[in-house]
Amino acid sequence: MKKFFPPVLETERLILRPLTIDDLQAVFKWTGDPRVNKYMIYPLYKSPEDGREWLENLYTNEKNIDYGFVYKETGELIGSGGMYYHEDIDTWRIGYNLACDYWKKGLAVEAMSKIIDYVHKTFDAKTIDGEFCVDNYGSRRVMEKLGMTFYEDTEYSKLDGSETFKAKTYHKILLRHCEERSDEAIHNK
Repeated sequence: MKKFFPPVLETERLILRPLTIDDLQAVFKWTGDPRVNKYMIYPLYKSPEDGREWLENLYTNEKNIDYGFVYKETGELIGSGGMYYHEDIDTWRIGYNLACDYWKKGLAVEAMSKIIDYVHKTFDAKTIDGEFCVDNYGSRRVMEKLGMTFYEDTEYSKLDGSETFKAKTYHKILLRHCEERSDEAIHNK
């Protein structure tokens, strides 16, 4: 099966790189943490091996973009995130999660801003959206800081059906590249 690996990206504090099977132990730091998993769609991982199938099946679709977030200061893999294209509604859905030691530092916004920019430029993405449990105030703030606004009330369930959450979907319409350049020119005068 052909793999589609996104390029390595860099922000002020992070290196965003494709995940590999060698990341099993590091990924377990957040996928096995009940605090991180509380509102996630995947069930709580019980061991690093629970992530094997997910990691092995990444990068099989060019429009499913996943990155590991490496904290430059320590070289530690601290989270992951990406964007997935939904052709039926012509939108890109964002998703992310971080080890709880790195919450409330602006790192999710920093990472996702860079990924959104990459997807927008590479695939001419027009709309992004994200869904979060109404009780997940952290994800709500991330989406607001990304410039996303309320779109609709929804709900989602964990993949194993163990729990269903009342949720909100936020979205953002992205400007076309030529509109962005015009806006930048106006602001730079």
